[in-house]
Amino acid sequence: MNKLWYLSQIKLFDSLSKEEIQYMHDFTTMTTYSKGTLIQRPDNPLKGLYFVKTGKLRLYALHETGKEYTIGILQKGNSFGSTNLFDLGTNNAYIETLEESLVCHFENQQLEEFLINRPQLMLAIIKTLGKKIEGQQEMLEELAFYDLRHRVLFWLKKLSSEFGIEEGEYYIIDLPLSHQDLANMVGATREGVSGILSTLSKEGLIITARKRIRLHRSLLMK
Repeated sequence: MNKLWYLSQIKLFDSLSKEEIQYMHDFTTMTTYSKGTLIQRPDNPLKGLYFVKTGKLRLYALHETGKEYTIGILQKGNSFGSTNLFDLGTNNAYIETLEESLVCHFENQQLEEFLINRPQLMLAIIKTLGKKIEGQQEMLEELAFYDLRHRVLFWLKKLSSEFGIEEGEYYIIDLPLSHQDLANMVGATREGVSGILSTLSKEGLIITARKRIRLHRSLLMK
């Protein structure tokens, strides 16, 4: 496995020289996780900076009733973790692989020493952190203030924007998604979500089949 090639594909490192990337290569590790692996729990948060190189990971939390609700889905190029310099806001989440995933890890001490001397990279990370916070606030507002239909549509449109593939008048979400998976994302019961999906299907706004959901392009224009 060529770690150096993977490092060169991380967008945060676009401004680095080949020598700097080679230096980082010397203190990084790559780990492949099989589908369904729980790689973090809130009571044992990961330390250091992590990047998803291939695959998809789900961040979720548990309601006091024990029900799961999804905070976000990480894919290639997304990051998580924390150092003494910054926190990407994922320490209180469970992190589970949705498919086989390759994850790159930077240890705290070496990473911090490296970043202190490279303010342009620190700035890029701060901008990334700001976007994450904005996204989390938006999701919290959706969960708190809107009805179930609105929350379901919010998540379907979000997933389509991140994983959608154009297919005629529809966009197929390129992610295995059961009714229970979607229920976990919106903080509802599977039965409630199934009812909403059935209504949306009758309205011609979505097509569901074999854990794949297609959204009509008109939904993405609203």
